[in-house]
Amino acid sequence: QVQLVESGGGLVQAGDSLRLYCKATGRTFSSDAMGWFRQAPGKERELVAAISVSTYYADSVKGRFTISRDNAKNTVYLEMNSLKTEDTAVYSCGIKYRWLGSPRYIKEYDYWGQGTQVTVSS
Repeated sequence: QVQLVESGGGLVQAGDSLRLYCKATGRTFSSDAMGWFRQAPGKERELVAAISVSTYYADSVKGRFTISRDNAKNTVYLEMNSLKTEDTAVYSCGIKYRWLGSPRYIKEYDYWGQGTQVTVSS
């Protein structure tokens, strides 16, 4: 059974940087697509970035966030720079099994982690 465990969240000030980690266990995910999502209070979950054979970024984070993966470590990262107060949310990672196309066309992910809180103060 796959497990996704996120870490790296915390409380930072606007303009700071954070690096989030998502470790997958129970599965070798080299053929899977991975996505980072966020959900702020009172808002729907939104896709922030995704990676498979290519990468995808939401317009709101393009140029500030970078998604990457290390298949040997079964880990996907989200490097977040120039953080804004509106980036405050619970960030979680999702996995789409055996997806080798562009991640922008993924309709639904197969499994989710519990998430890690990111709070950006002004």
